[in-house]
Amino acid sequence: MASALHAMYISAMADYEALRARHAEQYQALLNDHLARINWSEEQLRAERERRLRAIISAAKERSPWHRARLAHLDPERVTEADLPSIPPMTKEDLMRNFDAILTDRRLSRASVEAHLDRLEGDAYLLDEYHVAASGGSSGTRGVFVYGWEGWLLFFLTFSRLRVRAQLADPQIGLKPVRAVIAGGKASHMSYALAQTFGSGSGVVNVPATLPVDDIVVRLNELQPVMLTGYPSMMMILASEADAGRLRIAPRLIGVASEPLLPEMRAAIEATWACPVLNTYATSEGATAGSCGQGRGMHLNEDLCIFEPVDNEGRPVPAGQRAAKLYVTPLLNHAQPLIRYELTDEVTLIDEPCPCGSKLRRIDDIEGRADDMFVYDGGVIVHPLSFRSLLGRERHVMEYQVRQTARGAAIALRADGKVHTAAIRDAIERELAHLGLRDPAVTVDVVNGFDRQSTGKLKRFFPLAWGG
Repeated sequence: MASALHAMYISAMADYEALRARHAEQYQALLNDHLARINWSEEQLRAERERRLRAIISAAKERSPWHRARLAHLDPERVTEADLPSIPPMTKEDLMRNFDAILTDRRLSRASVEAHLDRLEGDAYLLDEYHVAASGGSSGTRGVFVYGWEGWLLFFLTFSRLRVRAQLADPQIGLKPVRAVIAGGKASHMSYALAQTFGSGSGVVNVPATLPVDDIVVRLNELQPVMLTGYPSMMMILASEADAGRLRIAPRLIGVASEPLLPEMRAAIEATWACPVLNTYATSEGATAGSCGQGRGMHLNEDLCIFEPVDNEGRPVPAGQRAAKLYVTPLLNHAQPLIRYELTDEVTLIDEPCPCGSKLRRIDDIEGRADDMFVYDGGVIVHPLSFRSLLGRERHVMEYQVRQTARGAAIALRADGKVHTAAIRDAIERELAHLGLRDPAVTVDVVNGFDRQSTGKLKRFFPLAWGG
């Protein structure tokens, strides 16, 4: 029996590697085209958006029951960006409540997708073509995102192309440098899964941000990465470790993502390593933006996503004025069409040409504060990802707040089904103990709702210093 199970495991791994290798080969084949897109004209960008908008509207009307009613007034062969305001926005709540009806492949369902997430131990394909990721997101509301084969490929191309261009501009980095990614350590995290699919065998090494800081330092000292990628808050910790002499690496390019990069954070990181710091804005929904290294802010992936900065009432906001939220229509993923999807990120469009020459519009680095880390007596530091990784895998947890206590945390959950609070408590206590906290104590309670900030956002983490 054991030998039969082992044979099945080996066969499954071989099947996965064949699929992954084909995906990676397609990425390499398309990379030059997507590097060229950085310098497309406004006419080329507009034409590509319109072509893809018509394609995704057509697919959504034909294969998604939920979208069919919502888009009934549109002719897929004639629709343009000017027609978008006639479509009501959709939210993450809409997505999760109407999950099955939004999907365009009837073989998929929320039950099958959640079961796939539950089984994940490493990167894996669902039905040999789909990838699934779960995210708490900046709003604190859990979302589950399904990408088809092409969508997953195009997402990584938009996510990586500006970094690749900067990498190629430095002859000392090379095509396949050792790049350490300090981010999600679970296959359900988008950053982890993308790196596994497209980075395996190319010098990319995942180092989970949930490891104790001392362990991360040891691993990086062993790897000696030429490139370093991770959360801004984690880069700050590592910069401090380098300044103290414990971390001894000399990266030539640093990338940060998933949290706001505040000016003081950028200054501290640049002062430590004296190399370019490229900021990336990437959502699990397929909207991305990235630094070019020459001008301020980040270029939007406008060839494959439509961005509508709006105020609290949904009215368009001009360049130079901070938007209260953002409606996005990613054009790259037909498996789970998101059309005028609301993101509660506050962005400001930059209305001036970039020195790099790209016509892709830019936004300022996202304003706001990074998720606060918890610091306990004895210097034990706990990154919010240690909580997110566990809470984000609970299928019925819709929203959560985590408040630091002297010996652990008090967690409040809003759920759409039964959750095993004792199991969640025990898992988080084990994680805190692993990180060095002695005798951690965690409470987990289910609540009906939360009070939100004036912006509509939900603050998820409350360190003791915050007043929570």
